Amino acid sequence: MERHDASNRAVVLLSGGMDSCVTAAILRSRGYNLALLHTTYGQRTAERELGSFNAIADFWGIEERRRLVVDIGYLAAIGGSSLTDRSIEVTEANLESTEIPTSYVPFRNANLLAIAASWAEVIGAGVIAIGAVEEDSSGYPDCRPAFFKAFERTIELGTRPETAIRIETPVIAMRKSQIVRTGLDLGAPLHLTWSCYRSNGPEPCGICDSCALRARAFAEAGAKDGIKN
Repeated sequence: MERHDASNRAVVLLSGGMDSCVTAAILRSRGYNLALLHTTYGQRTAERELGSFNAIADFWGIEERRRLVVDIGYLAAIGGSSLTDRSIEVTEANLESTEIPTSYVPFRNANLLAIAASWAEVIGAGVIAIGAVEEDSSGYPDCRPAFFKAFERTIELGTRPETAIRIETPVIAMRKSQIVRTGLDLGAPLHLTWSCYRSNGPEPCGICDSCALRARAFAEAGAKDGIKN
């Protein structure tokens, strides 16, 4: 990819979910040129998530050259998560639980950020943005600010001396309802996103942890979820 317009480019990790969609909308509202990165890693809903990724990219008119889809199926081979291992049940939602759920994919965000850093260095992007949420998420350990600060330092140490890449986590301190409101305010295509951990569509399961968080978020925001229409 050409580097001529890279001065304000941001690589956004876009899973196809609501948090990453709103993250992209925030970066877009700040004037960044978006380069969208999507990964498939053997998750149950890979097909539906990829469809959402492309639909969102199409909605914003992102050129094909600024979309990168990477297959990291080795995460499924490693296993340890109900998202990638069919022998592990995707547990139903328990929004009061403080335990790390079965849907946690061990050290996934480190893998994703490493890929993003490689692409960002090649295209000259100065920002990597990820839609991690700490307070109102499922308690994943790789969604904490300290983790991203440490990984930013890792990027600094592991890239060319002239490379300067920072990690942006614009929704990390938001509740899910705040993310919904922000997305609506920015005109983000929330109706194109997919959050369900179990179903590849056309309807979400409605009972997994991610579905429950999404339903509560829209209810608290006083908004209607477009994917239920």
